[in-house]
Amino acid sequence: MSGNLTGTLFIVSAPSGTGKTSLVNALVRDTNHLKLSISSTTRAPRPREIDGYHYHFIDESKFKQKITAGDFLEYAEVFGNFYGTSQESVDKMLNEGHDVVLEIDWQGAEQIKKRRPDAISIFILPPSIDALKERLENRAQDSKEVIDARMKKAINEISHYHEADYLVINDDFEDALKCLKTIVRAHRLETAKQAVINKNIIKKLLK
Repeated sequence: MSGNLTGTLFIVSAPSGTGKTSLVNALVRDTNHLKLSISSTTRAPRPREIDGYHYHFIDESKFKQKITAGDFLEYAEVFGNFYGTSQESVDKMLNEGHDVVLEIDWQGAEQIKKRRPDAISIFILPPSIDALKERLENRAQDSKEVIDARMKKAINEISHYHEADYLVINDDFEDALKCLKTIVRAHRLETAKQAVINKNIIKKLLK
């Protein structure tokens, strides 16, 4: 057994408007050993979004250079914009013993599961299609045309729920957050991880 603690990679996917960003942010805030991977994107920042905190905002030319260089663990084009996850950044956090969570779409999750089959995937669903549409409209970030496009895309995205390791329904925010915390906590309690975290206690017990 290795004496070094390696973190677990968690992938959280959901249709746009399901509340995954708010859930993931709350999960990271409340979990000391969990780090959020910051994705790169070619889309323009939305109001109140901060470069390097919400996303790394880069132009399409630089993004494609990173693709050619093999810098991304996964990448995808969504609604005409590119999104990608830095392989180097994720591996650094994992090797430092942190668990890492990625907030990506099902296509990105599929790419990562092929390359990292030990990654844990979580899919978040809305309680209903009406609730999903209402959330998209209430956040007032997109035009009616964009919302309609997101709603059409959501049906296809939802059909991929069964590919994930875990499924969470975001009907009540606090209940959904508790489910996410439980999933992360359970994997932190794996024997191999606890043997490293509590090696001094175990060593004393075996004397």
